[in-house]
Amino acid sequence: MSDNDRPVLLRNGLVLTMDDSHTVLEGADVLVAGDRIVEVGHGLSAPGDALEIDATGGIVMPGMIDTHRHMWQTAMRGYGADWTLTQYFVWYYLESGKLFRPEDIYAGNLLSAIEAVDAGVTTSVDWSHGLQSADHADAAVDALEAVPGRFVLAYGNIQQGPWEWSTSDAFQDFYRRRIDGGKLAGFQMAFDVTGDPAFPEKAAFEVARELGVAVTTHAGVWGATNDEGIRLMYENGFMAPNTVYVHAATLSSDSYHRIAATGGSVSVSTESEQSAGQGYPPTFQLRNFGIPVSLSMDTSVWWSGDLFSAMRTTLSADRVREHLEAHGRQETVTHHKLRAEHVVDWATRGGAKALGMDSQLGAVTPGRKADLVLIKNDNSPAMFPILNPYGHVAYQAQRGDVHSVLVGGRLVKHEGRLVGLDLAAARAKVAATVDHLRSSLGEAMWARGMNPEIPETSVLENPYQYTDYDAGSAQWKH
Repeated sequence: MSDNDRPVLLRNGLVLTMDDSHTVLEGADVLVAGDRIVEVGHGLSAPGDALEIDATGGIVMPGMIDTHRHMWQTAMRGYGADWTLTQYFVWYYLESGKLFRPEDIYAGNLLSAIEAVDAGVTTSVDWSHGLQSADHADAAVDALEAVPGRFVLAYGNIQQGPWEWSTSDAFQDFYRRRIDGGKLAGFQMAFDVTGDPAFPEKAAFEVARELGVAVTTHAGVWGATNDEGIRLMYENGFMAPNTVYVHAATLSSDSYHRIAATGGSVSVSTESEQSAGQGYPPTFQLRNFGIPVSLSMDTSVWWSGDLFSAMRTTLSADRVREHLEAHGRQETVTHHKLRAEHVVDWATRGGAKALGMDSQLGAVTPGRKADLVLIKNDNSPAMFPILNPYGHVAYQAQRGDVHSVLVGGRLVKHEGRLVGLDLAAARAKVAATVDHLRSSLGEAMWARGMNPEIPETSVLENPYQYTDYDAGSAQWKH
């Protein structure tokens, strides 16, 4: 019997159940059999064939859930570290994104999927807007199905309008072949609404409604999507509880009210919003309107691919804004409203709710799917002492501290090492993609894309700057 066929008992851990009461259990056990959590408690009896994992000194929590990641772009990891959103749009949307072949989509998705489970992200939404053809879409699914994680394909195509690709025979055929009754955890349609009064996106919404699938859309992105898009969606009846609004950083109160009233949720990508220019990370606003939040990493072409970073930056950005707003009123914040506990919830249960999976995922309770993460690193001085477990997850832990990961009861990482995944093969495929893109672009354009021009910096004239100094008399002269 292989390890993946055996029950698993996580023994003597600090368990963040993320149940409705956010119960924390110290020195507790979690028993897994098949794909389910069977029991959570103290001193559990292990079946004779169980694989026991010592969780002493570690934190057991639900697998994390990323609701918006452009996985195909992982093949370009770090390339756009100094980009603005404008440079990203130009590179992927107008110039070089069309160079990606189906095998390049496969390579990016494969590496991204492996990276996700390695970092304790057991469910990922592949916001796959590089699907220029059915062959590209097949490659995306092939890669996701090759990795034992839980993946939702959000189908998109930035080279066409959504009213074009969504109504095509190729898309309909792909959906029937690969999605309807397929192996993926879920399916969404991914497209944006520009605010054009003609509302051409209506055709894509109608397709989504006919198929019974959710829409995920970049909303409230400075200079790209706006309140008009939200208004058109609302007035045409296309704002639904399963709609996921990504970023939602530059919307009016009226738009936030519409999202709240229709039960939608927002996927916040704080590292992205802080750096690229979509708008200020909006959690301080979303809290005021009672809008549910999930977390996401956006793209590894810029940022990290783990939700530890998402939790940390989200907590910090929200608190910075809270202080700034208070200082503008000549007040002092004495008690933070957003707590570490909240962002851990957003990274787990929040993602499950956004995807309509919260009865199955996002909590460590009997009957749920056994998507679990053990954070434990006895070789790290930062993993001791664990006093505030939520604060430890949000501010102290990192992906290198992920000891073990289970997806549906299957052990995919154990003792800090991936199980049954060929990372070397994934690296080779990504290397081939990099070679293809680099040779297609040419060295000059490749370098220019990675190193955008630095604007001139003007330094203000300093009225206190002295021009002469007499060391002997120790007097400034001017």
